[in-house]
Amino acid sequence: MTVLVTGGCGLLGEAFVRALAERGDDVVAVDVDDDAGTELASDFEDGRVTYRHCDVTRPEALDEVLDGAKSRYGAVDAVVHSAYPRTSTWGAPFEELSAEEVAENLRLQLGGAIMVSQRAVAHFREQGGGHLVHIGSIQGLAAPKFRHYEGTDMTSPLEYTAIKTGLLGVVRYLAKYLSGTGIRVNCISPGGIKDGQPEAFLERYREDCTSKGMLDPEDVTGALLFLLSGRSAHVNGQNLVVDDGWSL
Repeated sequence: MTVLVTGGCGLLGEAFVRALAERGDDVVAVDVDDDAGTELASDFEDGRVTYRHCDVTRPEALDEVLDGAKSRYGAVDAVVHSAYPRTSTWGAPFEELSAEEVAENLRLQLGGAIMVSQRAVAHFREQGGGHLVHIGSIQGLAAPKFRHYEGTDMTSPLEYTAIKTGLLGVVRYLAKYLSGTGIRVNCISPGGIKDGQPEAFLERYREDCTSKGMLDPEDVTGALLFLLSGRSAHVNGQNLVVDDGWSL
């Protein structure tokens, strides 16, 4: 299988790339961090991973990457959209949001996901099938547990909730819209991923889970490997939640 992973050098994206390559898939890691991408590809001397620079918020740039991958591998069987573009003011408190910044972040993330879907689907139609997997979040399922953030500089942006909630609608819409085409569209919604958060936050977060609490990126890879396997052939339009019980 040949899989294109957007945001392939990110926290989750890199874990996806490595897990897929270790399974034996050919993986195209797409990102704008050339140093990290080159280093990631060099870890696989067998050539399982290639890196391509691409700003996925530009549909024509993604077309070029898809066309290049098709020329090299014959087809791209799956696209995993885990890119996380955002503005420099991302994370501003609700009271301090500006209309311009809200619009831009919605364009970059939710609008970007729609346009990545459009380009991936166009490619899949040409070859008679494929699988698109979006990366959502538990914040698309439930309101943040604001007490977790008390005493820290952290917040959960309102725009993030809006974007990830909207993404679930995009996935359901596309799965039904593409009925009979051989194209599947699904979503994975992870819980929080460890990334240097304060210990107080980690402890409060864990109290609302069933065992581990905040996850390591590798904890989410099993869900993706399942979706990109024959065992999930009839899973379509679904949101697979991996959150250690946070949303219960």
